[in-house]
Order: sequence, then C-alpha cells, then structure tokens
Amino acid sequence: MVSQGLFEQDNYLAGSDRHRAEQLNRLFSDDSIQAIICARGGYGTLRILSELDFDLIRSNPKILVGFSDVSSLLSVLIQQCGLVTFHGPMVTSLAFSEKAVGEALLEAISGSEPLTVSAKAPVVLQNGQGTGPVAGGNLTTLCHMLGTPYAPVWKGHILFLEDLNEALYRIDRMLTQLKLAGCLDGLTGVVLGSFKDCGDPDAIYRLFMDLFDYEGPPIVAGFDIGHGSANVTLPIGLPATLDAGRGTLEYHSAATQAKPA
Repeated sequence: MVSQGLFEQDNYLAGSDRHRAEQLNRLFSDDSIQAIICARGGYGTLRILSELDFDLIRSNPKILVGFSDVSSLLSVLIQQCGLVTFHGPMVTSLAFSEKAVGEALLEAISGSEPLTVSAKAPVVLQNGQGTGPVAGGNLTTLCHMLGTPYAPVWKGHILFLEDLNEALYRIDRMLTQLKLAGCLDGLTGVVLGSFKDCGDPDAIYRLFMDLFDYEGPPIVAGFDIGHGSANVTLPIGLPATLDAGRGTLEYHSAATQAKPA
C-alpha cells in the first residue's frame, strides 16, 4: 500500500510539515497497517516531531523502518512512546540493495528468534563486552537534536552511529559536541556502521579512540549498516550484548516480542 498524499510537494519537502505529520499519525491509527517503511531520507523529519500525536502512536504500536534523516523519528518514538523501531533500508534504497538486505529486513521485523548482527570484517577499537538497549543512527541527524525537547539520552545504552559524505573535521566536530553535551557518558558499547564517502576509515576510528581515551566501553567498527549497499536492519530500543572479540551484537529477544514501555 502506498500512502495517500505521498507525492505532495512543498519546496524541497514532501508536503507541509502538518501534512507529513498527519500522514504518519494516520498510518499509526489505521488498524489494517502492521508496518510502516519510509520511502526515502534526505531532510525534514525534525520539522514534524512537534506535530506528532505521541499518545495515539503509543496506543497503536507498529513496525517503523528507516534510516538517515529518519533517525530522529526512530529515536523520538523510543523515547516518547516506548516503541522498538528499526534502522533499516527504505523503499528507494531497497531497489539498489543486495538481496541479503531484504532478507535481513524480513528476519528483523518478523522473526521469532533473537537476532544476532555480525560485522563481516570487525575492527575492534576497544575490547570487551557491553549490555544495554541499542540506540543511535545517523550521526549528523542525531547531533541536530541536541538542545531540543527530543534530545536523545544514551546513558546505559549501546550507541550505533553511521554517516555519509562528511569530512573528517565535521565528524570530529559532531563527536566533540556529543561529548561536551554529556551524551557519551555512561555508554555500555559503541557500534560503528558505514561512514560512506567520509574519507579514511582509520582516521575516523582514531577519533573514536581519542574520545574515550582507551578507558571507555567496547567499540567495534565494520558493521554493514548505513548508507552502503549492504544496510543490515538493526532494531533500536531493544536490549542486546555487544561482544567486541566476536564482532557481534546479540539481541536478548526477538523484536516482535517487545512490548511498548
């Protein structure tokens, strides 16, 4: 089913803020709909957060899948409504994705067994194990939430981050902002997905190692999650254990079994 009004346009946005928020509110209120997969990213999700009906969404929990700009929505629905959301491919990106990406999406949103997400070629920046709910998404989008009523709280969480087309100094600036804002205090793990077209991966990894000064949580890079062609679906808001030695993120239960908090 394609959402009615999907092709509305208001300058560079898919309709006015109110139109887009009402679209999402309506989809959550429709009992015939079990899952919502976002069409694409870009920009604009931040603008609709204050227009969403969180009471309605909390009372009508559904699967929500997206990434990139949608990261703000994934984060807010965990925080405000207690939902488990899914950082995964969108309709436009699925057309260009590897076959395994669609299979991983189906497993994440419909499987009855706890999910294990593994890095194909793990890069262990800091060893150890950590347990907590998984949080995070697109670094740039999440940074733009600081100072708002929807700023994420990650203490006690495993933080996942990815990004696209950001220069090294801008990644440094965003990570420093998160650190100065206290957002990185008390993390139990850090998972790094793809930093596509962001320059030398080793230089990016050094930024993360410097942030925690070798005394922080386990940090593992090399997960195929984000803007690359292999964007594995990651449940957000669901407890898991990060094992740096094995390069795995093991969830404690299936996302389908999770109940709104």
